[in-house]
Amino acid sequence: MLASVKRAMAITAQLNRLTFNDADEVRALFSELIGKLVDDSFLLIPPFYTTGGADIHVGRNVFINQNCTFYDLGGLEIADDVMIGPNVSLITSGHPLEPSQRREVVVAKPIVIERNVWIAAGATIIGGVTVGENSVVAAGSVVTHDVPPNTLAGGNPARVIRSIHD
Repeated sequence: MLASVKRAMAITAQLNRLTFNDADEVRALFSELIGKLVDDSFLLIPPFYTTGGADIHVGRNVFINQNCTFYDLGGLEIADDVMIGPNVSLITSGHPLEPSQRREVVVAKPIVIERNVWIAAGATIIGGVTVGENSVVAAGSVVTHDVPPNTLAGGNPARVIRSIHD
């Protein structure tokens, strides 16, 4: 795990020297980070932070705004047409509550972001959560439970506010 973190730190240091105008270089470095070629429609605005990268999967037409943090140890699936606002944290890993185990054990659960989701600025999503298709996570929300498809969720902890219809 330490080798994976060191590798990610080296790649993200290079990535974070780039600007919005360096989209092709950003895509190349992000592809190296996750170990898979991202689609030409993928757009990320640095800076970006992650613990590993290898457990991140992104679809087509994904936009990730600046200053996002992805702790991907538990696995992070981002489907097509997802928009992620600035300062969003996707945190798949953590530590046990028991003080004697906190420094010894890492607990990790996947996050799944389904198609056409918008995660607004400053939201945090915790491992084990699925955000359903077409949903919106409101700015500043802390998502600890699944968000059903076609809904607006917000708050801390986030709850469904209303349905979304086209």
